[in-house]
Amino acid sequence: MAKVDPSITQALTGLKRTELEKLVFKAASMDKVFHDYLLVNYGDTESGEKELYEQTLADLDIILAKRHKGFSDELKMANALQACNKRIDGFSKICKNRKYELDLVMYLLQMAFYNSNVSFGTCFTNFDYRVSLLLKKAVNLLTKKLHEDYKVDYAQDLNYYLKKLKARANYFDLVDALPDEI
Repeated sequence: MAKVDPSITQALTGLKRTELEKLVFKAASMDKVFHDYLLVNYGDTESGEKELYEQTLADLDIILAKRHKGFSDELKMANALQACNKRIDGFSKICKNRKYELDLVMYLLQMAFYNSNVSFGTCFTNFDYRVSLLLKKAVNLLTKKLHEDYKVDYAQDLNYYLKKLKARANYFDLVDALPDEI
């Protein structure tokens, strides 16, 4: 992230309100992240986060539908999960609702564990690693960032994912460090 030069700060303090508005509109039209930040925090504060969540969910579907590099299905899925995780990180920088972030991570985990009996524990360990990172992120969000009441909603699915991953890919230290259940 670029540090704002003190001369810019000094120049902005001398500008009129209309000139500042023009600068903000120009910046919002040039940068989608800034536009989304303005939308969620200042524009549509009631439904802006929900719209951004739905857009991110649609983006995840697009990313998962793309053809990713890799000579096996596991490597392709690992690259897709990595790209999706980057998109979720971008979402979490704008939207501070951690429940939406957890819902996105759980959606990815559901896609990763769908018909995954043949995928875990193979020689393509990048897939196991990416899934374990997502699982760790979900566990941390649920246990440290969200209220205790949300455990009822997510604990059963997370415990299933933890059990399945530990049974097939326990050779990773990251997987071994995950809790046995929530």
